[in-house]
Amino acid sequence: MDVAVDTNLVVRYITRDDPVQERKARAVFLEHEIFVPKTVMMETEWVLRFTYRYTADQIADALARIIDNERILVEDSAATRRALAGFRQGLDFADALHLAACGEIETFITFDKPLFKRAGRVFAKPIVIAP
Repeated sequence: MDVAVDTNLVVRYITRDDPVQERKARAVFLEHEIFVPKTVMMETEWVLRFTYRYTADQIADALARIIDNERILVEDSAATRRALAGFRQGLDFADALHLAACGEIETFITFDKPLFKRAGRVFAKPIVIAP
């Protein structure tokens, strides 16, 4: 990987909503091997959901195309894939990424009652509990 990109390049690459910026973003993606931090993936999901009003399926498909692109390395791609699977099953993407990034940690503690109610249906580990 020789460059990392910010959320705005990923969003332009996905949405194609600004012809000038899209052309520049596509050139970056074509000319370089790209590293995408998982925080950029999380922010991209947020931007697509709130700014562009993408549906969960549209977001999941777009993020999957980024992860599956051979010229793009997403940080901790295995955890990001697990998070995307959790997102497809109804978890908030950020919450799913938090859980997927825990690795071998046994327990995740949160005040978020909906998260600990839903997480067990999607992730066997970590176990999500309230304090």
